[in-house]
Parts: sequence; C-alpha cells; structure tokens
Amino acid sequence: MVADDRIDRWRQNGADRLKAAVPVEARQQLNRARLRARRLTASARTLPDVLLIGGQRCGTSSLFKWLSRHPQMAPALRKEVDYFSLDHELGEQWYRAHFPLEARRRWSATRDRPWLAFEATPTYVFDPRAPERAAHLVPTAKLIALLRDPVERAVSHYHHNVRHQLERLSLEDALRAESERLAPEWTHIEEDPDHRAIRLRRFSYVARGRYAEQLERWFASYPIEHVLVLRSEDLFAAPGDGLERITDFLGVERWHPPEFRNYSSVGGLDEAPAAPSHEALAFLRAALEAPNAALTDLMGPAFTW
Repeated sequence: MVADDRIDRWRQNGADRLKAAVPVEARQQLNRARLRARRLTASARTLPDVLLIGGQRCGTSSLFKWLSRHPQMAPALRKEVDYFSLDHELGEQWYRAHFPLEARRRWSATRDRPWLAFEATPTYVFDPRAPERAAHLVPTAKLIALLRDPVERAVSHYHHNVRHQLERLSLEDALRAESERLAPEWTHIEEDPDHRAIRLRRFSYVARGRYAEQLERWFASYPIEHVLVLRSEDLFAAPGDGLERITDFLGVERWHPPEFRNYSSVGGLDEAPAAPSHEALAFLRAALEAPNAALTDLMGPAFTW
C-alpha cells in the first residue's frame, strides 16, 4: 500500500508539473481536439451518475481531483462542462462526448463493482435553469453541493476575478454595482432560455451566497435523498471523514488519496491577497444575513456561519 501511494503521488506530481509547463491555450486546443474526436462515438458514451453542482470558490476543484483518482469513479473530460448552465444549446451528443464509453460500465458490472461517471460544474447550483435541465436528462443522478461561508466566498470570488483580469472595480464598488450589473441578465434568461449569462456568472458576488433559494430549486427537481450538502470548512478540516461520507453516499468503496492536496488556484480556502475593508464586510454581512437565516431554517443549525 505504501509503495502504491508513493507511485500515485509521483504520478500526480508529474501530471501537475506537466500541466504547469503547458500554456493554457495549448491545453484548451488539445481538449477541443479530443472533444471533436470523442463526438464521433458520443452515442456509445454514458451520461453522468454524479454531479458536483458547486458552489463556486467552495472547494469543488479539490473534490473533483480527489474523486477522479478513486478506482470506481470516472471523471468527465474536463472540469466545468457547464452543459446545464452555459452551453445547453450544444446538445446531448456534445455533452455525452465528455464521458467514458458505456462499455466500461458493462465491464465493471461483470465484476460486480459499482462504477460511476461524474462531472463538476460550480455554476449549476446557482443557475436557475440547471435543476430542471439536469432532472430531464439525468433524473437518477446523485448531487453533491459544497457550501462555504458566503461572505468569505464572495471575497474569494472577487479576488479570483481580479487575478483573471475580469474585474477592474474595487471590492466595495463591485458589491454596490452587482444588482445593476445582474438585472439585465435575469431578464435575458427569462426571454431566452439559452442565453449564456456570462455577466451573471462573473459578477454574482452576493447572489451566489443565497444558498437556500438555490438548494430549494434542486430539491424541487430531485428527491432530497439524492442530494448531499456539505460545508466546505468541514470537508477541508477533516477531509478523510468528509470523503468517507461522500463515498458512502455514492455507494462506492471507501478510499483515500495518498494526500488531500488543495487544488484551489491559489491554495486554500482563504486565498484573498488582502483583507477586505470593514465597509465591504459590513455590506456583505448585512446583505447575507437573511439568506443565511433561511439556509439554517432549511438545512439545520450545522449550516450557520
């Protein structure tokens, strides 16, 4: 077992170094080429059994990586497929192309072992169109949502946008501008179900923290026993226990990676380069006080920050 763990860690370290050495555009071109090739066999490919539905900046990258290494879990071609949110108009065959061949499931069945395909897209929990779309195509899927303190999540979201040169306003100005920025997007979604809503995805610092209303949409589309909701803080404080709870929920063998590496783009749940101002924190706490109370009413006292 120790030798296997060392080999697995060596492979992962090598893969991380290789990824870091290849320019982002080159990786994107390679993924597009792979997807074009896989579309030729899309009709023979499976649909996912599991959706990691979010939220954004809540640890889904790490959980996706951990589960990708589980011997009974098969990840999508890439994280953040976005089919049930941004790219639904591309069609089911495009979506299927992201997953393994159905023959792999049949082979696992001959060995009497569960085998689950999955994907992780943080926009799903937030996008109001995603629950109904997902329930139509994968009605028996199991769903996992990670929720982080919404104030910390909003600050992390802002700094993520700044790092990627998507945000030029100060945090205080971005928070004040959010409602005006998002209002047209909600209208576009109502008028055009296939509207990609990029600004909604990008500038929803407060809106994404209204967790209760988002979960209620998913509970309306899926049986509640198909949905596992975890606090990000709890998962990262005790990742072994958290992963066991997840694998038990999914019905696969309990398993731990050699190390619970954090795959956040910067490293850790608290990656903001500078502390937010008192004014920004006061704004966020006031804006999220009622949504936080609604979440506690919905999910119980464990979901209190």
